[in-house]
Amino acid sequence: MTIYFDSTARKVRDFPVSEAERAARVQLAACYRIFNHLGWVEMIFNHITLRVPGPEKLFLINPFGLHYSEITASSLVLIDVEGNAVRESRWPVNRAGFVIHSAIHQHVEHAHCVMHTHTTTGMAVACLKGGLSPTNFYAAQLHGRVAYHDFEGITIDEAEQGRMLKSIGAGSDPRPAVILRNHGLLTWGPSLPEAYLMLWTLQRACDVQVASSSAGALNPIREEVFAQTVRESGPGEKRTCEDVFAAMVRLIEAQDASYRD
Repeated sequence: MTIYFDSTARKVRDFPVSEAERAARVQLAACYRIFNHLGWVEMIFNHITLRVPGPEKLFLINPFGLHYSEITASSLVLIDVEGNAVRESRWPVNRAGFVIHSAIHQHVEHAHCVMHTHTTTGMAVACLKGGLSPTNFYAAQLHGRVAYHDFEGITIDEAEQGRMLKSIGAGSDPRPAVILRNHGLLTWGPSLPEAYLMLWTLQRACDVQVASSSAGALNPIREEVFAQTVRESGPGEKRTCEDVFAAMVRLIEAQDASYRD
């Protein structure tokens, strides 16, 4: 049985959509369409959450019931840190999606965007005892940036939040790429483009690992190479992240601009 938050929210407010919220809605809706284009979809499941700029901690999340290809700027649900909708919505919010997201949004200072996927190769690597192997170009860019969190079942228990935060190193040096063991991939960032390129790099690392490991013995990367690779990598450069995401938005825009509705 799916457990979800009631979208007829007890804390409904009547306030206009600001320019900042509108911009966040368009950007996030575009991201959902990009995920769909890349095949990073799990029917109506999984989530990308984005904080709306402003003094309050309010977030946008996908309405539970819509496929990523159907999501538009206006259909996104605005919620608080407890997952309650702050405006009425015809759609509910999947509790299992927001329990993890809310923990990171609340306790990792710069985590303004959180992404979670169940791709086949991402889950395959998450199921491996050794996890991500530092033996390819993309994995090398993530050296020292990947955390692991053990599987505890469907994420509806808020008690798991503290353990998950400990797993990623929140409060000290939190790692922006997370492999949820036996489950899937998760990334966070101070902006949506930064979280996106981190996830794209992690996904590519998993793709290459699964493909190469079936072909034979993997060639190791020299330890002294990792620091330079991380320093020069795209996920560490805000401008690069923005340029990459903008290119993907143009691709989606040319195909179908209805995400802006």
